[in-house]
Amino acid sequence: MINIVSTVILFLVSLLAVLPAPAFYLWLLAIAVDEYPWIFVLLTLAIIVVNLKSKTFPLATAAISLISVLLFLSTNVRAYFIGRDLESELTAAFGAFDPDIDSPYAPTRQLAGNIRVPYNPMGYKKNGAKTLILNFYPAQKKGDRPCVVVIHGGSWKSGDNQQLPELNEYLALKGYHVAAINYRLAPDFQSPAPVEDVADALFFLKNKATELNIDTTNFIILGRSAGAQIALLSAYTLHDPAIKGVIDFYGPADMVWGYSLPSNPLIMDSRKVMEDYLGGTYQAHPENYKRSSPLLFVSDHSPPTLLIHGKNDVLVAYEHSQRLNIKLEEHKIKHYLLTIPWATHAFDYNLNGPGGQLSTYAVMYFLKSVTQHS
Repeated sequence: MINIVSTVILFLVSLLAVLPAPAFYLWLLAIAVDEYPWIFVLLTLAIIVVNLKSKTFPLATAAISLISVLLFLSTNVRAYFIGRDLESELTAAFGAFDPDIDSPYAPTRQLAGNIRVPYNPMGYKKNGAKTLILNFYPAQKKGDRPCVVVIHGGSWKSGDNQQLPELNEYLALKGYHVAAINYRLAPDFQSPAPVEDVADALFFLKNKATELNIDTTNFIILGRSAGAQIALLSAYTLHDPAIKGVIDFYGPADMVWGYSLPSNPLIMDSRKVMEDYLGGTYQAHPENYKRSSPLLFVSDHSPPTLLIHGKNDVLVAYEHSQRLNIKLEEHKIKHYLLTIPWATHAFDYNLNGPGGQLSTYAVMYFLKSVTQHS
């Protein structure tokens, strides 16, 4: 009986590889299912082996287990097909460049580890009695190098610059400086305070350029979730020629439209999150929502943009990136939307998972195309 129950539970879990998560903790589980599929495949195979030893091994149980294995493996299969065309699509969007990665996706890389790169914490701005800190990961190549400014997520009210450091370390190994910044948080500080913090971080890094070996003509802004909204708004409104590109991981690009279609309340009260950041409801502060919508600031002079979003994102709707993609197309801005069909919010938690490999390849390709550094 226990084996049958385990089989059914694993089958229900496997559905998260193809369906959006209906609740908060299932969203967290979906990240693991999508990006660590081999763990769940091994668990299912172990249940199959145990069931085979039973004298009363139901055929239905065997069939359910087999379906579960196929669903868990589906992210690998789909990653292979997306990876097969990814280089040619990025070439069409940005030109031909060597991203310094062997391939967009390789199943064996899921077992690889991450190499640590130490960072230096630096205070870049006074915030009352406190100081805003950026963690600086120095490029592991000599000479003046481009700098990626990374902005963390957390619904504008939480999180910090130690969030998901693996990509920071990877980029540093590949020859890019990385400055992961803290910024002022809601509800104490509201939009556009974080954009002002990005501008001050850029000013600080430029002043430290000689000491830190930064190429001051080559900054790229990268943000995740709420941080992606800040990154996009900074790139499109600061009008700094040193910002050569912006990378948006599953960010809200249209705050007006996003408020009109809130997320599943079992996962997040997205309207309350936006109200804390923008000073109240859309009805009370419509201009704040418009001023904080990156999509409304796209122009013919906006920097190249890389969008990365999962279709099964249950916190920030995939449609945000679709809408921004259309706007960038209208203004003929170099851009690319990497769509990952199975991926949910924060799928890049594991750089070596199927979605993590594809997004890292796209990031590396984009960085080479906008900085043209070897």
